[in-house]
Amino acid sequence: MDTDAYSWARQRSWYRLDQLVRQRRLTGAEADELIALYRSASQQLAKLQGHRADPELLAGLSALLARARGRVLAARAQPWREMGRFFTRGFPAAVYRAWPWWLGTTAIFLLVSTVIAVLVDNSAGAREALGIPEGDHSIITGPGGSFETYYSEHPNDAFAAKVWTHNSWVSAIALFTGVLILPAVYALFMNALNLGITGGLMADADRLDSFFGFILPHGTLELTALFVAGGVGLKLGWTLVDPGRSSRAAAMARQGRATATVALGLVAVLLVCGLLEGFVTPSGLPAPVRIALGFLAEGLFLAYVFVVGRRVAEEQDAASALPEAMPDPALRWLPKVPTRV
Repeated sequence: MDTDAYSWARQRSWYRLDQLVRQRRLTGAEADELIALYRSASQQLAKLQGHRADPELLAGLSALLARARGRVLAARAQPWREMGRFFTRGFPAAVYRAWPWWLGTTAIFLLVSTVIAVLVDNSAGAREALGIPEGDHSIITGPGGSFETYYSEHPNDAFAAKVWTHNSWVSAIALFTGVLILPAVYALFMNALNLGITGGLMADADRLDSFFGFILPHGTLELTALFVAGGVGLKLGWTLVDPGRSSRAAAMARQGRATATVALGLVAVLLVCGLLEGFVTPSGLPAPVRIALGFLAEGLFLAYVFVVGRRVAEEQDAASALPEAMPDPALRWLPKVPTRV
């Protein structure tokens, strides 16, 4: 084996490994890259040792692997720190980067549900077309009707767990069927349809105060989580259609990682929604207080995304725009990186 040619072909990955080892902070993707490069470099060192490569090359690569081993072991030994980095950097940045998609989803969803609610409230023909029977709907819309008792007919903790599971499932469908676009659009439309029908029936019964009093305490954050899931899912699907300047495989891999990040983060957001729906919505607190708590949760989430997420995303963009650092003098054993191959 020509060890010079072999090392030349792999020197870029060794240089990248050194960059990651010297980098103070690593994102989740960079930590995965570090581990993958460490494993491949270990195999390459063993192969070079078997073919009696240049001693300086072997010593330099061995030293690099020794430093990389420490970073790999440290990353594996600090799961709580990684979890903290996920919620302070990875998740908010991923949601922020997709904000045009989920804000667009929000606008269309609310428009559709509002139009349906107005039609249900004012048009017997629309109610017939939607399969809503004519007659007395007070069993649903009246005081103590099924709309209100839905939130209090089960123990608070069991109900919170139930809605957390249900909402996580709905969000997962919106996220991961987004790659096919139409299933995600259908899931979002059905949710808008159900919300619009309920709102229209409550408006027809002159009970919008009760409707908003029971929907807004948990629904503001819950629907935002659904919109984020739908928007990020649709972004994944559009990446398959238009990968931009990257190859389709590279673009899908990058957006797929972002989608998985959002999916994991939304589990925590939906847990908060479940607690609000299980304990705040059916509570005896005055409606304005319950609604204020819902708006507070929504405001904190939006600040989390547009303040923390934006700052992290801008830091990441600035770091990626910087020119490559000059090789450390300790890497003189590496062949010079060619500008053209």
